[in-house]
Amino acid sequence: MDVFRLAFGILMLGGCSARVVMVSPGPLIRVEGQPVSIRCDVKDYGGPREQDFEWVMSRDGNGQKMKIISTFDAGYSHSSLSKRVASGDISVMRLQDNEAELKIAEVKSLDAGFYWCQTPSTDSVISGNYEAQVQLTVIPNTLKVSPQTPPQVIPEGSDITLSCNVTRELTRPTYLSVTWSLKRGATSEEILTFGPQGDVVTGAKFARRYADGGIRLVPGRNGVFELVISRVTTSDEGIYECNGTEWTHENGGKWIKIVESMKEMGTVAVTPTGHSLSVKATSSSSPSSTSLLLSPGDTLTLPCSVAADNLPALTLEVTWLADGREIATMERSGVVISNTSASGSQGRRGEASLERTGAGEYRLGVKGVSGEDGGVYACRVRAFIEKGGRRWHMAAEKTSSPVTVKVAEIKPSFTLTLEAPLNPQMTAEPTELACHVTNITQLPPGGRLSVNWEHATLPGDDPQTSHPIGSLDGNGNLMPGSMYGERLKSGVLSLSRVQPNTFKLRFLRTQEIDMGHYVCTVSSWSVNSQGALVKTAEYKSSPMTVRWDTKRPTLNVVAKHIREASVGGATFEMSCSVATENIGEAGYSVLIQSQESVDSNVRTIMTLSPDNVLQHGGATDPNRRDSLVLTKSGPAEFRFRLAGVQLSDRGFYWCVITAWTKQQLGQAWTKSTSSESNKVKIDFQENGPSFSIAIQSDSSSVYPWETAKMDCSLSVSGSSPKTDDLAYEVSWFFTRLRGGQTTIQVASVDRFGIVRKIDRNSSSDISIERKDTHTYLLNIFGTQDSDSGEYHCIATPWYLSASTGAWTQAGELMSGHIFLTVKFAVWDSLKLPLLYGASASLGVGLFSLVLGLICAQCCCRNTTHTPRSRNKLMDLEMD
Repeated sequence: MDVFRLAFGILMLGGCSARVVMVSPGPLIRVEGQPVSIRCDVKDYGGPREQDFEWVMSRDGNGQKMKIISTFDAGYSHSSLSKRVASGDISVMRLQDNEAELKIAEVKSLDAGFYWCQTPSTDSVISGNYEAQVQLTVIPNTLKVSPQTPPQVIPEGSDITLSCNVTRELTRPTYLSVTWSLKRGATSEEILTFGPQGDVVTGAKFARRYADGGIRLVPGRNGVFELVISRVTTSDEGIYECNGTEWTHENGGKWIKIVESMKEMGTVAVTPTGHSLSVKATSSSSPSSTSLLLSPGDTLTLPCSVAADNLPALTLEVTWLADGREIATMERSGVVISNTSASGSQGRRGEASLERTGAGEYRLGVKGVSGEDGGVYACRVRAFIEKGGRRWHMAAEKTSSPVTVKVAEIKPSFTLTLEAPLNPQMTAEPTELACHVTNITQLPPGGRLSVNWEHATLPGDDPQTSHPIGSLDGNGNLMPGSMYGERLKSGVLSLSRVQPNTFKLRFLRTQEIDMGHYVCTVSSWSVNSQGALVKTAEYKSSPMTVRWDTKRPTLNVVAKHIREASVGGATFEMSCSVATENIGEAGYSVLIQSQESVDSNVRTIMTLSPDNVLQHGGATDPNRRDSLVLTKSGPAEFRFRLAGVQLSDRGFYWCVITAWTKQQLGQAWTKSTSSESNKVKIDFQENGPSFSIAIQSDSSSVYPWETAKMDCSLSVSGSSPKTDDLAYEVSWFFTRLRGGQTTIQVASVDRFGIVRKIDRNSSSDISIERKDTHTYLLNIFGTQDSDSGEYHCIATPWYLSASTGAWTQAGELMSGHIFLTVKFAVWDSLKLPLLYGASASLGVGLFSLVLGLICAQCCCRNTTHTPRSRNKLMDLEMD
């Protein structure tokens, strides 16, 4: 029963689809002698994926059909076509399993007719169509392309017209297109295509040029088409070609190229503008002369002539150069830009003008020339060709032969004398150099002087270098050198003009790097007709050497008692005096240090910076900082005072003093040298009470989350003070024995009762209670396994001395160690994991049982289908 149902379903499924055979939409119009291809495909068929195809034709559509070719039968072709099939003129190519293509290499007029594509049936039910028809029309090749030869050589910037005549005899509805291309070497680039529907398509490299109007299409009559390329450049050289194409528009909506013809129009060479461009600069007084002599205040006139074969097509940019510098430029737009400001030491030239006096004629004029206007002049011309869209192509650039211009001028003269009114004998002393200008002659009225100072290192220095210090120009403006700008700005270095003919250089604090040779350079300046300063002369002085013997700085410090402390609570005071050599003006920093004995560690009490900033050292008790004083009592003397001395203050005290210097104002201090003083001792005896310490606990083992308690008890003997005159500082420490012994502080309480707890890696909490005057209790709440280990306490007693009335610190006391064990509750830690594991196992077992039952009940039987056998080819009657 199931087998019949399956067969019925397959039959119904096959009946829902119908075979569809399709060919290229027609009618097809092709040109005699051209290749033809007709595609055929089949869809919605049964049987194997690979289908076979047969092609037949009839010239009138109603007569006898002639077999052409088959994909599976080599002898299928008609006898009249067998030779063409054998030669490959007629062939069939399989494109896909369900698609093939009939190809005719060179179609003939007798090939016109109706073509059928047939597909032998492989379907189990006859449904749909098994063949498709298309008509092929073959027309004669009447396409003619007749180009007109363009000129072989044209100048750059000209226009070129490319004329091409494309015609054909209109027997069927066909269309024409024409394409111009440019061939350079082995590559050819399309310029523009017109048609077949009247549209225009430009090549990628010519699209922008066409959009800017640089390429124009001029359709003519009787198949004549003209392409105009404007403003050609050397890149337009090459072989121009004209391609005529005949098209047909098929029912499928596609344009099909049926024949084309390519003809060379000719080779075009473009003469570069640079071959004919010439630029000539002359003197207005003598056109043949290449030199010109002027007097100060005269007007300089220089004409420039430009010539070229294609001058009307060019746009010129004209620039006059003086000693290689641009002084005036007439841009392409005709705007003149004058650049008479000079750089460096060349001063300022006269006011320049540039004008166009005719076609290719330009004239430079400079009014009120001075010595700075002398030099070598040349005219530079840049020729541009406009390519449209505000784009320009520079076709050539040429510079004329130079014209030498000389301005006769009488230079002033003077003498320079460099002396040192202040010559330093040691570092940090002032230095002063004076540059005197004498014997001035021929300085014009209104002339001015400027000075430039330079410094060079001593010959023995390696390497020997020279640096500009700064200068004062003719208007008195200060221009510092790159290495001396900060010193000039801060005022430690100054440049000045103290008299009309005297310039001074002064160092407020001379450094060792300032030793060397100094030179002053004085320049004279005159005012031209435009009011600008022009340099007329320059002289340099003989070098002046500045040097001194450098001595090593030394510093000696002496400490002595001012007030001795003979009993506890007294005031100790000492002074530290400084004696220096070869340091000069300096600042001092002071460091007060102490140690209990010669072999004990050194402690830092206080520091005083050279800017008088006071800081306390790490060994200073924060509660006693008001008792410590460090002051500067004289230019080279410092005093240290300690009020209310205690037993812990006994030992040796001394000063460490460092001398600091500043290279210039505003800079940081630089260390010069330092020295340590002799040691001053504090020594007194006082009989005080004796103290002892003990630690105890009610229980040495607890369970987790219980509270552990430990007592730290202190006792006093001897001259016991009153209760109000006694205080303790107590700290608790814990040593973890697992993972390596590490001792950490747990908590502390100072003598004022302030409790401090230290952060720990445990969830338990702690507190400290003072049960009475001598007993302190440590509570650990919610103990954990991480709290197991050894505990001990350290206490420092403080008592009020009856003799001095001051609080005195006794020696530090350390208790013994007690061990605390936090027991581990095995059942409490395992009962939850065991419960979770048993529940998970039971759930997985039940799920597996239910899954097995479902699979057993729901298994299905497979049916096997054996496709019926078939031959590769099956006649319709058998189906």
